Amino acid sequence: MFVRLGERLAAEGFTAIRFSFRGHGESGGATEGVTIAGEMLDIQAVIAHAIEEAPVPITLVAASFGAVPVALMLPALEKQISSLVLWNPVLDLDHTFVHPQLPWGTENFGPDQQLQLHEQGRLLIDGEFPIGQVLWREFTRYEPLKEFNRSHTPALVIHGDQDSYVSYEIARSAAEARPNTEFRTIEGSDHGFDSREREDEAIGHTLKWLTSGGAA
Repeated sequence: MFVRLGERLAAEGFTAIRFSFRGHGESGGATEGVTIAGEMLDIQAVIAHAIEEAPVPITLVAASFGAVPVALMLPALEKQISSLVLWNPVLDLDHTFVHPQLPWGTENFGPDQQLQLHEQGRLLIDGEFPIGQVLWREFTRYEPLKEFNRSHTPALVIHGDQDSYVSYEIARSAAEARPNTEFRTIEGSDHGFDSREREDEAIGHTLKWLTSGGAA
């Protein structure tokens, strides 16, 4: 999906830079050492690289948990980026992880999993992705929704209305209450846009918004 987005953006004349956060994809670092603060540093480094390579208006496209470091960095990035696109964004860490209210969060971060984290120093998300105590403590301290609401950067938010991981209602309410923000629903979609057709729908909304001046 992200490769197709980059290719479509490039075809429209944009310079597209894709990257993986530390501990993800082909980037270095242990998954268990992933932290929000570290991902904020990654965002900072990528923005600096983008400015050096192509000093033109910058739009950040962030999906799911990627919205957390992006939102938290907005106070520092407002003069460096022109717009923001969020796909099924995590905006409320407490609702998603600490006191989970959706099926995926309940399964991965419920009382038994939290006990495991405190006794063993880590827990496994979906049985395979380990997180540690530092990231968990960050969940209780950072408020990405507050920073997103404070920012005046034009934004597009796209979310599936059947998301069982991350709250559709929180994202929709935040977008509707925030100036210079558009919201688009991918009807019937679970988290991450759960079919090729729905992925392409999200890509289409993103391209239309960026090319039609919605981000101006």
